Amino acid sequence: MKIAFLINNAYGIGGTIRSTANLSAAFADRHDVEVVSVHRVRDEPALPFDPRVRLTSLIDMREDSPGYEGAHELTRQPCTMFPDTGAAKYSLKLPYTGLQDERIGGYLKDTDADVVIATRPDLNGYLARDGRPRYLRIGQEHLSLDAHSDLLREHQNGAVAGLDAFVTVSEADAAQYRAALPEVTTRIVCVPNGVRTPAVLPSSLDSGVVVAAGRLIAVKRYDRLVSAFAKVAAEHPGWTLRIYGRGPEKARLREQIERLGLYDRAFLMGPVSPIETEWAKGAIAAVSSDMESFGMTIVEAMHCGVPVVATDCPHGPGEIITDGQDGLLVPLSGGVDAFADGLKRLIADPELRRKMAAGAMEKAATYAPSAIARRYEALIEELSRKRRRTLAGGSAALIRRLSRTVLSRPAGPTAVPESTTQPTAHARATAEGGLTVLLDTAELPTGPLDFVLRLRRDPEKREVRLPMLPDPDSPDTVARVTLHRAEHSLAEGRWDCYVAPRTGSRTRSRLTARLVEQAPLLRRPLTVREPGGVSAWIPYTTADGFLALRTWLRPAHAEVEQIEAGKRSFSVTVSLHGATGLAAGAGAGAGVTVQAVSRTERAYDFSVPASPAGAGSLRFTVPYEEVMTRRTTEQDLWDLRLSTADGTVPVGRIGGDIVERKKTDVVPAAVLDHPHRGRTRVRPFFSAPNDLALTARDIEDD
Repeated sequence: MKIAFLINNAYGIGGTIRSTANLSAAFADRHDVEVVSVHRVRDEPALPFDPRVRLTSLIDMREDSPGYEGAHELTRQPCTMFPDTGAAKYSLKLPYTGLQDERIGGYLKDTDADVVIATRPDLNGYLARDGRPRYLRIGQEHLSLDAHSDLLREHQNGAVAGLDAFVTVSEADAAQYRAALPEVTTRIVCVPNGVRTPAVLPSSLDSGVVVAAGRLIAVKRYDRLVSAFAKVAAEHPGWTLRIYGRGPEKARLREQIERLGLYDRAFLMGPVSPIETEWAKGAIAAVSSDMESFGMTIVEAMHCGVPVVATDCPHGPGEIITDGQDGLLVPLSGGVDAFADGLKRLIADPELRRKMAAGAMEKAATYAPSAIARRYEALIEELSRKRRRTLAGGSAALIRRLSRTVLSRPAGPTAVPESTTQPTAHARATAEGGLTVLLDTAELPTGPLDFVLRLRRDPEKREVRLPMLPDPDSPDTVARVTLHRAEHSLAEGRWDCYVAPRTGSRTRSRLTARLVEQAPLLRRPLTVREPGGVSAWIPYTTADGFLALRTWLRPAHAEVEQIEAGKRSFSVTVSLHGATGLAAGAGAGAGVTVQAVSRTERAYDFSVPASPAGAGSLRFTVPYEEVMTRRTTEQDLWDLRLSTADGTVPVGRIGGDIVERKKTDVVPAAVLDHPHRGRTRVRPFFSAPNDLALTARDIEDD
C-alpha cells in the first residue's frame, strides 16, 4: 500500500514534523511511503527522515536555488483555502497564494497513493476539496478544537465532512469534535502521536536542571514556569532552569527572568534539534501550558527517563501522565504556587524522582511509532471495508484498489541506504570528560580506518589519529573510538572530526553529527593536571551539522560561578583552578586585581580589586563609572583578566556543556548617560571563547 503525508514544511523541527517523521518511518516497515512538503526551505531536513521514505516538495523556497519560486506569477494571486482565518500563512517567507492552490490541487489530482494523510487545517481543507475518491482521505488535528479561532474552526469543521476519517491526538478532543459535528458521517477517532525511543542514555536525575521545550508562545505559559521556578530557586540554590525553543514570547520571558533576578539561574537556550539529548540533561521536565493537544514533549522526556511535572490542562497531559506514578499533574486552578509545589516535591525527593522516572520510561514505550502505525493500519482497514460494502455494486477495478489494505498486501523489500562519503557519528561525552564516537559500519569506507581530530585554522596543522575498532556491544555493525582525557592534551580551540583510511590515502571524510550527548558534563568539575594545566572538552554539532570538539587548555583559569548585575555595577564570584602557587596567592587576596583590557587602546585599560570569597574563590565588583569615563567609540569592549604578581588568569565559563554562552548566559544591561556619546547600554557578556568581557554601546535615539 502507498501512504502519502501532506505537510506544510518538512524542513523545520516542530511537533507535527517530528510526528510525521516518526509515523512515516514506522509505516516504511510494511508500505511504500512518501512525505510531500508543500514548501522546501533548505537543502536537507532538520530532522532525519527514514531513508526508505521519499521526501518530495511542491514549491522550492530556497532563495539560492535555481528552482526558487518565491517570485512565481501565481504568488500574486490570492489563496482560496481558508484565506480569512490566518491558517493559510506560511510561517517563514510567504503567505499562501494561488501557487499553493495550483500545486497542492495538482498533487491531489495526480497522486497514485492509496491513502493520503493531511496534517494541518488548511491541508485538510485541500484534501476535502481537491482529493479524489479513489484513495482514502485522512485528516489530522495536531492542535485541538478549542485552539482555533471561531472562523478557522468553522472552516475546518466544514471540511471534515469531505474526509473519510479525522484523527485527533487526544480522546477528549475526539469527543469534542464528535459532539460539535453530530451529523457528520466521517469517522472521528483518536490516535496519539508516535514518539521514537531515543538512542541516548537516560538521565542520571542528579543534574539539578529543570528542562522545558517547545514554541515560545503564550499558550505554553512559560511565564508561569519562570515565576514558579523563582519560588524554587529561593529554596534550592543548586538548581537551574533551561527553556528550549524559539517564538514571539522570547523578549517577554527575557524581561521576566531579568526582573526576577534569575538571569544566572534560568536560561533561554534557543531551538535545538534533536531535542532528546537535552531532555537527558534534565532531572525534571516541566510542561506549564494552558492547553496541550497531545504533549509530544511529555513522551519525549519520559523516553529519556525524566519525570514530568505538567499542568492538568486540556487535553494531553492527563491522558499521558498517571499522576504520582510516572509524573505529577498540577491543577491549573492552583496557578504558580501549585506548579512550584510540584517542582519542589520532586526536587526534595530523589527517590521519588527515580521511581517516577522508571514509570515514565515504561509509559513512553506504549507510544512507540510501531504501535501507533498499527492503530492507523486498523483504521485504514476499517475504512476500506466500509468502502467495499458501499461500492459492492460498483466498479470492480475500484473495489480491487480499495482491497489493497494492510492485511492483504505483504510488505515490499526493504531499501538499504548506500554508503556515503560523509558518515554520521553518534558522539557521547564520558563520565571522565573524554569522548566516545560510534559510527555505523554500513556508512564507512571499506578497509582499516582511523578517527581523526584536526585543529581548525592551525598553522601547524595538528591532528590526533586513533584506530576505529568494532564496538564490543555491536561488533558487526558499529565502529567505535574513545579519547581518554588522561592520554591526550588537546590545544585550545575547535577540533573537526573525520574518518580516514589508515594507510595508502590522504582522503578523509568529515563526520556529520547524528547525536551528541553532553549530559555527563553538567556537573563535572574542570580537569586540572600538572603540567598540562586546566582543560575542558565539549563535543558539539556545528552550525552546518558536523561533529566537532571544543577544547580549552590553560595554565590557570578563574571560573565564573555567579554574576550579580546592578544599575551602577556588576559583581562576580569566581573559583580558581590550576597554577597552584598563583591560585594560593589569589585565594589569600594579596595584591590581586582584575584587569579590564580594552580592545581599542591600552590607554583605556583599568583595574579593580578582588577579595577572598571562600576557599579557592574570589569576588570583585566593576563600577560602570570606570567604563563611562573611558568611552570612545560606538561600541567599546574590554576583556577581563585576573592579575597577581605571578601572572594573569582568564576569567570565564568553560565548565559544563555549553559551547557558546553568549546567547544563553545573558546578563541584564544598565543604561547610563555619557556627556559626549549620549545614552549608553553597559553590560558584561561572554565572548566567543566563553571568557567574560564588558561592552558599552551607544543606544540609538527612538
